[in-house]
Amino acid sequence: MSDSQHVSSQFDEDLSRLRSHVLQMGGLVEAQIAAAIEAYRRHDVKGVEAIVEGDHRINELEKAIDDHCAHIIARRQPAASDLRLVLGVSKIVTDLERSGDEAKKIAKGVRRIHGNDQPTGRFGAGVRHLAEAALSQMHQALDAFARLDTDEARRVIELDGGLDTEFKSILRQLITHMMEDPRTITTALDIITIARAIERIGDHAKNVSEQVIYVVEGRDIRYIKEIAQ
Repeated sequence: MSDSQHVSSQFDEDLSRLRSHVLQMGGLVEAQIAAAIEAYRRHDVKGVEAIVEGDHRINELEKAIDDHCAHIIARRQPAASDLRLVLGVSKIVTDLERSGDEAKKIAKGVRRIHGNDQPTGRFGAGVRHLAEAALSQMHQALDAFARLDTDEARRVIELDGGLDTEFKSILRQLITHMMEDPRTITTALDIITIARAIERIGDHAKNVSEQVIYVVEGRDIRYIKEIAQ
């Protein structure tokens, strides 16, 4: 093997490891979100503490991946699609880390609701459905990244509007509920915080998908309303 082939092979290995680390981080984020949803469903305070304590692992992975990106740019000086992959990854890990933060917000909201000994009542099912939809979007976004599948990425982006609509519906119901019975205000505000965190996870999944399109096609569609070809 020539020196140039050896260098090329090492570069390919660097990029492969980078993608693997992103997917590892994504798996942790998905697990945190799923655990937060389950804690909400079961009012599981022990589960809440595990989520809050586990957030540092996501933060550590973000730092490690950022360092890896900087190392690749400095040592390999990638061009074209390889550079887009590194730049896209640097943005994707930010959205994954923020999704982990949102999972932690959900967990803390569950803890407050449990501490006030207040049931989530008729809003429990709606919030759980919203959370399952957001988790599914994040899973699809990570799958699109793993396969660099722009069609799947576009499907995730298109789904985000439905999540926003569902969140707004829950918000309107909770506001009406608070006006009808002021005693529910504290719990309703906690549920709004949880629902908002879930809606933001969907936004982050959309952002990840937009970066997949950038990596593959070289198109920055973040501020373009029409994403279809």
